[in-house]
Amino acid sequence: MSASSVPAGSGTDARVRVVLATHNSHKLREFAAIIAQHLPQVELVEYDGPEPVEDGITFAENALIKARAAAEHTGLVALADDSGICVDVLGGAPGVFSARWSGRHGDDAGNLALLLAQLGDVPDRFRGAHYTCAIALVRPTETRTAGAESTGAERTVSGEWPGTLTREPRGANGFGYDPAFVPEGSDLTAAELDPDTKNADSHRARAFRAMVPALQELLQA
Repeated sequence: MSASSVPAGSGTDARVRVVLATHNSHKLREFAAIIAQHLPQVELVEYDGPEPVEDGITFAENALIKARAAAEHTGLVALADDSGICVDVLGGAPGVFSARWSGRHGDDAGNLALLLAQLGDVPDRFRGAHYTCAIALVRPTETRTAGAESTGAERTVSGEWPGTLTREPRGANGFGYDPAFVPEGSDLTAAELDPDTKNADSHRARAFRAMVPALQELLQA
C-alpha cells in the first residue's frame, strides 16, 4: 500500500491510522476537519486503491462496500461514507444516484444543473430536501465480502441534514449540491457557510458523531 496521511489533529499524538475510502479530495478534507473536532488522535490516511463497484441500493450498503474494499486493500481500519441529496417531490431522488445524476460520475456542475432544471416549476414551499450520509467502519481482520452478514467488526451509522433547495446556485465553499441547499434554520446555502460551521452540523458531522464511540473503542484497544 502506498498512501498519504492527513492528520486529523496536530499529527504529533496520532495513535490510530484509519483509511478513508474515497478519492474525493473535498470529502477527505471535510472528514479530516470533522474528525479533528472529536478524535484528534486519529490519523486519516488517503486511499489509493481500486474503486469497487457501488451496486448497493442504500447508502449504508454502498458505504460498506467501499469500507470493506479499503480495509482489504490496505490492512487498516477503514471508514467510508456514501451520501447524497434526497428531494421530497422526487420521492427521495437523486438519493444513491446523486454523484451520477446527470450521467457522469462526479460531474458536480452537471448534476446540480439537471436537478435545478427538473425542479424549475416546483413552488418554493415544495422544495424540501435533505442530505443523507451513511458511514461504515470495517476492521481488516474481519472484512467480509459484499452481501455477507455484518459482524461486530463492522458498524454503520447515518445522519440527515434537512433543508430546502434554492432556484439558483449560491456560494463557493462547498461541493456537490451545496450551492443550492439551504440548511434548516439558515438563510445561507451550504456553499455560503464557512467550513467550520458546515462541518459542525452537516450530514457527515451528524453521522460521524454517531460513529465516535466505535472509533473510541479502537483508541482504547
